[in-house]
This record gives sequence, structure tokens and C-alpha cells, in this order.
Amino acid sequence: MSESSAEAVAAVASATGAAGNWRRATGIAGAAIGVVAAGAAAGVAIERLTVGRGMRKKARLALDSTGPYGSLRGTPGKAYADDGTELYYEVDDVDPAAVPPLSPRRRRLFGRKAPAPVTVVFSHGYCLSQDSWHFQRAALRGVVRTVHWDQRSHGRSGRGVRQVQDGVPVDIDQLGRDLKAVIDAAVPDGPIVLVGHSMGGMTVMALADQYPELIRDRVVAVALVGTSSGRLGEVNFGLPVAGVNAVRRVLPGVLKALGQQAALVEKGRRATADLFAGIIKRYSFASRDVDPAVARFAERMIEGTPIDVVAEFYPAFTDHDKTEALAYFADLPVLVLAGIGDLVTPSEHSEAIADLLPDAELVLVPDAGHLVMLEHPEVVTDRLADLLTRAGAVPAGATVGGYGSTSSTAQPG
Repeated sequence: MSESSAEAVAAVASATGAAGNWRRATGIAGAAIGVVAAGAAAGVAIERLTVGRGMRKKARLALDSTGPYGSLRGTPGKAYADDGTELYYEVDDVDPAAVPPLSPRRRRLFGRKAPAPVTVVFSHGYCLSQDSWHFQRAALRGVVRTVHWDQRSHGRSGRGVRQVQDGVPVDIDQLGRDLKAVIDAAVPDGPIVLVGHSMGGMTVMALADQYPELIRDRVVAVALVGTSSGRLGEVNFGLPVAGVNAVRRVLPGVLKALGQQAALVEKGRRATADLFAGIIKRYSFASRDVDPAVARFAERMIEGTPIDVVAEFYPAFTDHDKTEALAYFADLPVLVLAGIGDLVTPSEHSEAIADLLPDAELVLVPDAGHLVMLEHPEVVTDRLADLLTRAGAVPAGATVGGYGSTSSTAQPG
């Protein structure tokens, strides 16, 4: 065992105590399990244990106050899911004069009259929010109309009504219907480009599975980032197989128990923020040169997801299988992109999607983890801009704005 691993084990042992301190134990478990569900797992060697807790807290506060990430806002709107859940979205509009000439595909879909401008709809991942697309949103402002929305129980959207009132677990099909409600409210007509990361990509697949006519009639391109069409129950999160199997056996029950003690677990998560931060960084990013403000931004989104929401959503991923729905994208320009170092939805899952869509562009980003759009925004933005050009969503000569960098030596964009 390495020195840092030994320190981590000792820290956990000290925190729980021989007699077992429930509050601290559930805090550590809540932190670890929260990140498993958000794109992480427990069992990570914790960095910087020798740094004073007060100093780390001050550093987090400083990053919160200076980091610009997640600060972009658009015209707000609300859609309502089929169970009454309030879904929050924002629209970044574009000057109608900037709408490009009709492409051959758009002529076929909409006739020769000028349709509404193309709208790019971004769907975010588990335990994140619409703000996770910060760099891409900044780059596309003024270039193309975009819609960013918060999945149910995430960000500024309301808690899932079925989950709260009826105790019905979330499934990916529900998220597909939620996306349809957002499209109906925010993009009632005109061509659409669908972009989804992780759970957001699964949401896009569920939309296609339930509303194939929408894909056929209105969708002009699709981007699937760091996502999977199924078999997520086989992912080992970079851990030994025996350990993963043991976690899978107990995790549903542990999550349920933690969800029933949400207030206590949330207090524990705050008390173990340093452990939580180390886990998030390990499972969100693969490169070492990540802007600390970006890492803190990701941490803030994930830690803002209540443990009972984590518990509600977790079972949906094991059951997720939308492989057959990919066929609805076969005739469209498709971008499939993933980080090679993604431990949450491994890049092999993206390769499997691309194998079923042989005309899709497959981009595997070296030195990138699950949050590739924050870690290497230049790659994601460039490939997305190219997709939009191929789909006729933006003129070929359009200039996409600055996307910033996550490098610790660069200024935020």
C-alpha cells in the first residue's frame, strides 16, 4: 500500500472510530456514494491530507468567489413534465439575420420557406446542471440559438413529483419524456440539434426511442458525449473486480438507507468535503493540469445534488439499454466523443455506439476523463462547431467564440 493510500485508510478509520460514529460514517459514505452516482466511486487515495482543514476551506471559498464558471444566464422558461414536475430551462437567442441559408437537408424537411433558426438543445449529466456546458455555451453565444435545461431534481428544476409523492424511482424513459416537454415549450418548431453528456446522452436516446417521429421530422444532428447505450452494470470504475462486485451487492440498500437519512448525510458530506473533493477530481478528470477553479466548479455542482436524489436516480443506470434506439440517428450527422481516461462511462461504450453508427464521427480525447467538456473544452467545442456546420446550423464561415481553457496557467474564457 502506498503512503498516501495508508494515510487515507487511517483517516477513514480515525473518522469512523472503533465504536462506529454513525454521523461521520454516513458522511464519508454519502460523499463516496454521491460521487459514484455522479460519475465516481469510493476507494481513492486522498491527496493533501497534511494540509490544514482551515486552509483548504479558505481556498475553496476563494475559488467560489473568483471562478466565473457557471455564471452565464439566458432567458428563463419553465416546462412541465407529464407528472407535473417543473423543468427549468434557459434560451440564448441569436439575431435572425445570422440564420444561415437552407441546407439541402433543411429544404427537404421544411420546404423552401425560411424556417425558424436551428436550436441546439443541451442535456446535462447526473448530479450536474446546465452550467456544466459553460465553455460550449460561451463559445456558441450569438452564433446559434441554444437551449440549456436542468434535469428533474437537478439545478433549478423542481423535485420529481412522482418520486416525492409516489416513491416511484426515476428511469431513463422518464427523462426522455422530460426532454420532450422542454422541446415542446422552448422549441415548438424548427430544426433541432440534440447534445447530451452522460445521463444527458441517455436522455437523448430515450427521446428517440419514444418519439422517433420527432427525430425524423425535426432533428438535424446529434452529439453524444461521454455516454453509453447500455451495459453500465459492467463498469468497474477503475477498481478491482471483486471490490466492485461487493459494492454492487450492497449499494442499492445503502443508498436507500442514506436517502432516508438525507439531512444527516448532507451534514456529514459537508464535514468530509476534503474527501469528497479528492474523489470528484479522480473520477471527473484525467489530466493533472486542470484549473483549480474548474475542479472546484465541478465539485460544487456535484455536491449540490442531495443524497436522496442520488439514491432515486442510481437504479436507472443499471437498467438503461437504448442500443436499438440508436438506429433512429443512422441518417443524421452524429458526433460521438469521449475521454480515453473516463472511468465512469468508459470510452469503449462510445466506440460501441460508433460501431452501430458507422457514419458517425468518433473522437476519443487523450488525457481526458468523464467531464471532458470542462477538461478539454477546446476539443469538444471545435468538434461540436464542425457538427453544426455539417448540419447547416451555422454558416461554414462562422466564427465560434473563445472557449477558454482549463489549464492552470490560462485565463478563464
